[in-house]
Amino acid sequence: QVQLVESGGGLVQAGGTLTLSCIVSGRFFGTNAMAWYRQAPGKQRELVADITRNGNTNYADFVKGRFTISRDNVRNTMYLQMNSLKPEDTAVYYCKAAIFWAGGLDDYWGQGTQVTVSS
Repeated sequence: QVQLVESGGGLVQAGGTLTLSCIVSGRFFGTNAMAWYRQAPGKQRELVADITRNGNTNYADFVKGRFTISRDNVRNTMYLQMNSLKPEDTAVYYCKAAIFWAGGLDDYWGQGTQVTVSS
């Protein structure tokens, strides 16, 4: 069984910094593309950033220049460094990963970590 566990969320003032982590564990062969999503109350879940296994990245316009996605394939971990946080960044942040396992390639999600930015 594969698990994704996020950590690093919390309460921060506007302009502050947080770094989220997502660790993949369990029985699997490797990870392919990984991504961070977020969902604010009353809104749909939206893509924040994604990263290929080779490290190619893509960002939503609303985080470009402020957030940085990265990954460590040896540690099966993905990160999201969030700088210059704004109140509108408040949301539950989820990680997603495409995982190679005995049954093939499937997408897995973490349980989410709350990020709250105060004004």
